[in-house]
Amino acid sequence: LSFLPEQHTDFIVSVLAEEWGLVGCSILLLLYFLLLFWGLNIAYNCRNMFGSILAFGITTMIFWQIFINIGMVMGLMPVVGVPLPLVSYGGSSVITNMVGFGILLNISMREFSSN
Repeated sequence: LSFLPEQHTDFIVSVLAEEWGLVGCSILLLLYFLLLFWGLNIAYNCRNMFGSILAFGITTMIFWQIFINIGMVMGLMPVVGVPLPLVSYGGSSVITNMVGFGILLNISMREFSSN
Protein backbone atom coordinates (compact mmCIF):
# COMPACT_ATOMS: atom_id res chain seq x y z
CA LEU A 1 0.00 0.00 0.00
CA SER A 2 2.90 2.37 -0.49
CA PHE A 3 1.21 3.95 -3.50
CA LEU A 4 -1.72 5.29 -1.46
CA PRO A 5 -1.23 8.94 -0.48
CA GLU A 6 -2.80 8.93 3.01
CA GLN A 7 -3.46 5.33 3.96
CA HIS A 8 -3.93 5.95 7.70
CA THR A 9 -6.54 8.69 7.20
CA ASP A 10 -8.30 8.90 3.86
CA PHE A 11 -7.78 5.36 2.57
CA ILE A 12 -8.24 3.36 5.76
CA VAL A 13 -10.88 1.18 4.05
CA SER A 14 -8.19 -0.01 1.62
CA VAL A 15 -5.97 -1.01 4.52
CA LEU A 16 -8.91 -2.78 6.19
CA ALA A 17 -9.76 -4.59 2.96
CA GLU A 18 -6.17 -5.70 2.51
CA GLU A 19 -5.78 -6.94 6.08
CA TRP A 20 -9.26 -8.39 6.78
CA GLY A 21 -10.75 -8.91 3.32
CA LEU A 22 -14.43 -9.05 2.47
CA VAL A 23 -15.36 -10.21 5.96
CA GLY A 24 -13.76 -7.19 7.62
CA CYS A 25 -15.34 -4.72 5.21
CA SER A 26 -18.72 -6.40 5.60
CA ILE A 27 -18.50 -6.21 9.39
CA LEU A 28 -17.54 -2.53 9.20
CA LEU A 29 -20.47 -1.75 6.90
CA LEU A 30 -22.83 -3.75 9.13
CA LEU A 31 -21.71 -1.75 12.17
CA TYR A 32 -22.20 1.49 10.26
CA PHE A 33 -25.71 0.43 9.23
CA LEU A 34 -26.51 -0.41 12.87
CA LEU A 35 -25.28 3.07 13.79
CA LEU A 36 -27.47 4.54 11.04
CA PHE A 37 -30.49 2.62 12.35
CA TRP A 38 -29.76 3.80 15.91
CA GLY A 39 -29.54 7.46 14.86
CA LEU A 40 -32.66 7.32 12.71
CA ASN A 41 -34.52 5.49 15.49
CA ILE A 42 -33.69 8.35 17.86
CA ALA A 43 -34.88 10.88 15.27
CA TYR A 44 -38.09 8.98 14.53
CA ASN A 45 -39.09 8.37 18.15
CA CYS A 46 -38.31 11.87 19.39
CA ARG A 47 -41.29 13.68 20.87
CA ASN A 48 -40.39 17.21 19.81
CA MET A 49 -39.60 18.44 16.32
CA PHE A 50 -36.30 20.14 17.21
CA GLY A 51 -34.78 16.98 18.67
CA SER A 52 -35.99 14.95 15.72
CA ILE A 53 -34.49 17.31 13.14
CA LEU A 54 -31.25 17.63 15.11
CA ALA A 55 -30.85 13.85 15.45
CA PHE A 56 -31.59 13.36 11.75
CA GLY A 57 -29.10 16.09 10.81
CA ILE A 58 -26.29 14.66 12.93
CA THR A 59 -26.91 11.15 11.60
CA THR A 60 -26.91 12.50 8.05
CA MET A 61 -23.68 14.44 8.68
CA ILE A 62 -21.88 11.32 9.88
CA PHE A 63 -23.17 9.11 7.08
CA TRP A 64 -22.38 11.66 4.42
CA GLN A 65 -18.73 11.37 5.50
CA ILE A 66 -18.93 7.57 5.31
CA PHE A 67 -20.51 7.73 1.85
CA ILE A 68 -17.86 10.14 0.55
CA ASN A 69 -14.94 8.19 2.03
CA ILE A 70 -16.04 4.81 0.69
CA GLY A 71 -16.81 6.42 -2.68
CA MET A 72 -13.28 7.88 -2.75
CA VAL A 73 -11.72 4.51 -1.99
CA MET A 74 -13.78 2.80 -4.70
CA GLY A 75 -12.85 5.49 -7.23
CA LEU A 76 -16.44 6.67 -7.69
CA MET A 77 -15.79 10.12 -6.19
CA PRO A 78 -12.80 12.47 -6.28
CA VAL A 79 -10.32 12.34 -3.42
CA VAL A 80 -11.24 15.24 -1.15
CA GLY A 81 -9.67 14.22 2.16
CA VAL A 82 -12.71 13.19 4.20
CA PRO A 83 -11.73 10.69 6.93
CA LEU A 84 -13.87 7.68 7.81
CA PRO A 85 -15.73 8.37 11.08
CA LEU A 86 -14.65 6.33 14.12
CA VAL A 87 -11.90 4.57 12.16
CA SER A 88 -9.56 7.10 10.50
CA TYR A 89 -6.92 9.14 12.21
CA GLY A 90 -7.95 12.78 12.24
CA GLY A 91 -8.06 15.79 14.52
CA SER A 92 -11.04 18.06 14.00
CA SER A 93 -13.12 15.32 12.38
CA VAL A 94 -12.83 13.12 15.47
CA ILE A 95 -13.83 16.02 17.72
CA THR A 96 -16.80 16.90 15.50
CA ASN A 97 -18.01 13.30 15.37
CA MET A 98 -17.68 12.86 19.13
CA VAL A 99 -19.66 16.06 19.74
CA GLY A 100 -22.31 14.76 17.32
CA PHE A 101 -22.51 11.40 19.09
CA GLY A 102 -22.71 13.18 22.43
CA ILE A 103 -25.65 15.26 21.22
CA LEU A 104 -27.34 12.11 19.88
CA LEU A 105 -26.88 10.40 23.23
CA ASN A 106 -28.27 13.45 25.01
CA ILE A 107 -31.34 13.48 22.76
CA SER A 108 -31.78 9.76 23.36
CA MET A 109 -31.43 10.17 27.12
CA ARG A 110 -33.93 13.02 27.31
CA GLU A 111 -36.49 11.47 24.98
CA PHE A 112 -36.47 7.92 26.30
CA SER A 113 -36.08 8.63 30.01
CA SER A 114 -39.00 7.63 32.20
CA ASN A 115 -40.46 10.86 33.60
